[in-house]
Amino acid sequence: MKKSFKEKIHLRKPIIGTLLTLNAPEIAEILSLCRFDWLFIDMEHGPLSVSEVQHLIQAIGDHCSAMVRIPENDPTWIKKALDIGSDGIIVPLVNSAEEAKKAIAAAKYPPLGNRSVGIGRAHNYGMSFAEYVASANENIAVLIQVEHIDAVKNLDAILAVEGIDGVFIGPYDLSGSMNLLGEVNNELVQAAISTIKQKCHQKSMPVGLFVMKAEAAGKEIEDGCQLIAVGLDTALLANAATEILTTVRSVHTDHHT
Repeated sequence: MKKSFKEKIHLRKPIIGTLLTLNAPEIAEILSLCRFDWLFIDMEHGPLSVSEVQHLIQAIGDHCSAMVRIPENDPTWIKKALDIGSDGIIVPLVNSAEEAKKAIAAAKYPPLGNRSVGIGRAHNYGMSFAEYVASANENIAVLIQVEHIDAVKNLDAILAVEGIDGVFIGPYDLSGSMNLLGEVNNELVQAAISTIKQKCHQKSMPVGLFVMKAEAAGKEIEDGCQLIAVGLDTALLANAATEILTTVRSVHTDHHT
């Protein structure tokens, strides 16, 4: 039986994932075979369509969760991302309690929300409709992104909203909202990130962020982060290819000197 993303969160252990941005089901399959706990499928910045995301999800093994970052906090995107069978959604740029409530309502069937009812892959194309509808409110995970200084200011109210399963920090957009675009190591940006982590820890709210390197992921886990996304498909390919070329060329050079 597949363990849901929410069940993994409740184990209170680090959940290690990576980003998927390319329309290549084979890459999704390979990364899931590598035993990542989850894959962060990016519709916000990646060029992926809903049907392409469904194909990625279909290629992911049962042990690995598929979380979809939707392009914006909109009920249409939320229902489409859930109806194709994702384990949950990552909602970008949630800056207020009202925006958090809007996302939760769109992700939950009545009476907890107003998610509209359709037939799709999530319901085994109708064959498991009753079972899915009965369990979806319990099983679907909703992560919100805190990536603007306004969200940091409103964080107490945001964290009080019922139904949020975790907070994902967006360091780069956060730095931009502070007029420090890209300066994620600036002490003001780091102070804001620390505030987010501390408030989430106080509320026992799972928190995490994206990092490029394994060493950085280790530090974030030591800092109490549970939701970790390390690297992305394009960078993994580029880094591996560059490492191979560098090694081969250095050996070749050494051999001929």
